[in-house]
Amino acid sequence: MTERASPGTRRVLIVDDEKNILTSLSRLLDLEGFAVEMAATARAGLDKLDDGDVDALLLDVRLPDIDGLEVLAQVRTRWPALPVIMMSGHANLDVAVRAIQNGARDFIEKPVGADRLLVSLRNALAFHDLKRSHDALEAERSKTNAIVGSGRAIAELREQITLAAPSKARVLITGENGTGKELVARAVHDGSRRASGPFIKVNCAAIPAELIESELFGHERGAFTGAMKAHKGKFEQASGGTLFLDEIGDMRLDVQAKLLRVLQEGEVDRVGGTTPIRVDVRVLAATNKDLTAAIDAGQFREDLYYRINVLPIRVPALRERLEDLPALVEHFMALSCYENDRRTKAIDAEALSLLARHDWPGNIRELRNLCERLVILSAADAVTVRDIARALPSMRPVKATSGYQRGRALRDMVDDAERQLIQAALDDFDGQMTKVADALGLERSHLYKKLKSLGLER
Repeated sequence: MTERASPGTRRVLIVDDEKNILTSLSRLLDLEGFAVEMAATARAGLDKLDDGDVDALLLDVRLPDIDGLEVLAQVRTRWPALPVIMMSGHANLDVAVRAIQNGARDFIEKPVGADRLLVSLRNALAFHDLKRSHDALEAERSKTNAIVGSGRAIAELREQITLAAPSKARVLITGENGTGKELVARAVHDGSRRASGPFIKVNCAAIPAELIESELFGHERGAFTGAMKAHKGKFEQASGGTLFLDEIGDMRLDVQAKLLRVLQEGEVDRVGGTTPIRVDVRVLAATNKDLTAAIDAGQFREDLYYRINVLPIRVPALRERLEDLPALVEHFMALSCYENDRRTKAIDAEALSLLARHDWPGNIRELRNLCERLVILSAADAVTVRDIARALPSMRPVKATSGYQRGRALRDMVDDAERQLIQAALDDFDGQMTKVADALGLERSHLYKKLKSLGLER
């Protein structure tokens, strides 16, 4: 066994019952900068894998205690990401095929050539690193794109997504700006049979009017000035997957007509092209506009509306789901700390209460931006009311004079107002119940009932 390698050195385990193979391969890999572990039996090799800290496995097919292919099966079950290269001096093509089918990265015949082994090992490690990076990015994307919350409104939204995702039907996602319509579209895609296919997004409001047709349907070389080569449109790019048309209410009427034809026929005509191209795409659309009003105003085609609005999903505004605010703040603050390399920060209850009184016109997007601002600008480990007060001037809080909060039931707002009034009277008379009851014009028994129902203490 070699000495403990420095951090960053790749560790390779060789499992082979031939002493000369172990010696020669160990010497070769050591000269190439690898740290080497050796085992002469399958069980000894599995024990070393149990100890961890192995980056790749060179495994002989014929071992004295357990067949190499059986060892490979155990490795794939217990360490599915570990790169395995099989070796044999007696194997036939059938064994090599079985090894590759069962998850080996490569199969090398003995005697093992140095160049052949090094190329195979480095390729296996590079592929492993690439996959690990990809998995980390996917995990981060999942964390970033998570639909956070457990309140009634968000539970209903999740149920709609669960029902819509496996179907082939088109979905129209509505809601105010910043509510997370794209997250809903991604969740529908990820839960569908097309999840392994592409998810292509088009912001219909962000593309210049003269380019949107080319962006959606593609163009041929020479179709217009500057078209130096043929270009696949978003429909072709999304074939086999999902096309998300964001802000579809801002699409030009003439482009709406061509989109309607694509949805009806399942084929696109590139700009400047003469031959229709078949596409297999599920279309999800989103808008913050009232499309029925746009239809009445002659700004949106009624036939297109019914084509895209097979399954409607409405995303609630943040003020309609304030019960999720603590979970959302915790999620976005943790995410912002991670993205900005900051220590984890908490938020105190009073600061959270202040956030709950805000109207949130920018919805989830506004909350995420605020959490990032608080993480960066707050030096302490906990965000306080003072930090919130510094960040809130540019926002639009609910008017304190009225007590009205959009999205809340009248009974809840009345309870809040009564709670504040009674608490102020209790403070004014130092909790002397007779004086408080007289000041408020209530019977003492009625006052006690009020205190209990509103959750106030004397």
